[in-house]
Amino acid sequence: MLTVTPQYITDNTGKKISVVLPMKDFKAIMEELEELEDIRLYDEAKKEDTGERILFSDYLKNRKAKNA
Repeated sequence: MLTVTPQYITDNTGKKISVVLPMKDFKAIMEELEELEDIRLYDEAKKEDTGERILFSDYLKNRKAKNA
């Protein structure tokens, strides 16, 4: 579990309007977000997978033919 130590900036009425985090906490949050994005993209790709596969050599031939 991620533990952060935020500091808050408040307006004149005491309402929290911003958060200040140590760089260590910010970097940890960003790494977690990137990992969650990777998981989301993996799940999306898995849903779209038809199971069809081609040989890498065939892929390269097709790609080379398209770029010619």
